[in-house]
Amino acid sequence: MDPQAARAYILRKLRDELPQARTYHCLEHTLDVYASVVDIAEQEGVIGDGLTLLKIAALYHDCGFTIQDLEHEKAGCDLVREKLPGFGFAPDQIELVCDMIMATRIPQAPRNKLARILCDADLDYLGRGDFARIGNTLFAEMKHYGVLKTEREWNELQVRFLERHQYFTATNKRLREPVKQGHLAAVKEWLEGNP
Repeated sequence: MDPQAARAYILRKLRDELPQARTYHCLEHTLDVYASVVDIAEQEGVIGDGLTLLKIAALYHDCGFTIQDLEHEKAGCDLVREKLPGFGFAPDQIELVCDMIMATRIPQAPRNKLARILCDADLDYLGRGDFARIGNTLFAEMKHYGVLKTEREWNELQVRFLERHQYFTATNKRLREPVKQGHLAAVKEWLEGNP
């Protein structure tokens, strides 16, 4: 298994092939999720091959956006199954990576510890101080693709999403959930002040 070569390949692909209008689902997001995966995994006691596969899943989790917009998780798994054998990954390792990637599909549905960590890393920003800055990149992306038009629509969506979202790891329940609840209250306050 050559995780460094697999990493170099996907980072180059994301940099070169993601559409410019993907202001949220971009290389910066992938690197942010990767960093969050490393932090959460350390606190959750994940080491060895599990950590390596988790890192690969983080790097590849949105690579399907280089292929298509809808069903990007499935497209990403197709790419994983095509490319990772060339980097020495075994079939069972590849399927575990795909299982983690598919778990990030909204609504998230992780079936094992590694997938729970990736899901929490993917939406880690919901409970961080950079929530508004990162959220604005998602709002811009959704506006570009015609999903939303107004700031009010965006904030109504954020309230629905934040109310339904849950963290899965003890780490993020402890560190991110209280901050996320504060963001939810602030968005609700904005909606009340902007009828």
